[in-house]
Amino acid sequence: MAAPLTRPAKTPPPRAASPSDGPAAPKSSGGPGARRGQRRAVTLFMVPFFALFTAVTVLPMFYAAWMSLFREESSGLGFGGTERVFAGFGNFTEALTNEAFLRSFGHIAFYCVLYIPAMVGGALVLALLVDSAMARARRFFQIAYFLPHAVPGLIASLIWLYLYTPGLSPITDVLDALGANWNFFGQDEAIYSVVNISAWQWTGYNMIIFYAGLQAVPREVLEAATVDGSGALRTALQVKVPMIRPTVVLTLLFTCVGAIQLFDAPKLVQLRANTMGEDWSPTMFIYTAAFKGHDYGLAAASSLLLALVAGLLSFVVTKLGNRWKAS
Repeated sequence: MAAPLTRPAKTPPPRAASPSDGPAAPKSSGGPGARRGQRRAVTLFMVPFFALFTAVTVLPMFYAAWMSLFREESSGLGFGGTERVFAGFGNFTEALTNEAFLRSFGHIAFYCVLYIPAMVGGALVLALLVDSAMARARRFFQIAYFLPHAVPGLIASLIWLYLYTPGLSPITDVLDALGANWNFFGQDEAIYSVVNISAWQWTGYNMIIFYAGLQAVPREVLEAATVDGSGALRTALQVKVPMIRPTVVLTLLFTCVGAIQLFDAPKLVQLRANTMGEDWSPTMFIYTAAFKGHDYGLAAASSLLLALVAGLLSFVVTKLGNRWKAS
């Protein structure tokens, strides 16, 4: 019996790609030359920043470090001129044992205790009020609150110096009419005058930053809080503020670093408040040592110590802020 004939198996035709298969992987159009071009473009954009950063920050720091190792000494009872001699860490030791320099940090610490809660708290309250559902003319209030920051710090200090002066200021006239006796340049009151100048200038600026953070809060979260019966005050304190913690921490960091470099306001207030002294803040001490005492080695050493304190303060504020954000 003959074996049955078997048909060869048919090869299935190739299947056409369907839209559900997804788009084909794009071919890489960039070779090594394109990647080199991208790196050159990135480098070209970064060069101006690093050039300016090196010119205005890195090189001055190295020059200050070099100056801090020397001091000027006079010979011949002051008639033989001055001579630069190597002092090693003598200028740093002198700065760390200088009572005026150490006392200036105490002044700034007390200033921060008064200034930071007033400025940051005021800016946060204003931002919450502008962001509230009942707020009207938000754009107008944003510009109005920001305008004091648009005034340069020196000009702002001069304006308030005029407003603090008896006989010239309408503020003092109103206080006298009310029977209030307040001396803006008094030994105990002068620091409040400095705090007021700084808070007036920076509250609106930080209010804009907080308001921008509040605009990023998801609207559905606020609607859910309203549906759950949360009032406006409770929503602001328990929903809005916790969700902008990173913004608050960043503002605290910049505020602390800026406070330790305070110069304009106390320098001008000190012209009338003689009890403050010319070395009231660390920057004023450095200015006095360099341009009045002509002790550039001490000024350079003090500036480096101030930079070190600012760096340590930034580290501490960042660590505490990260813990607060994670809590």
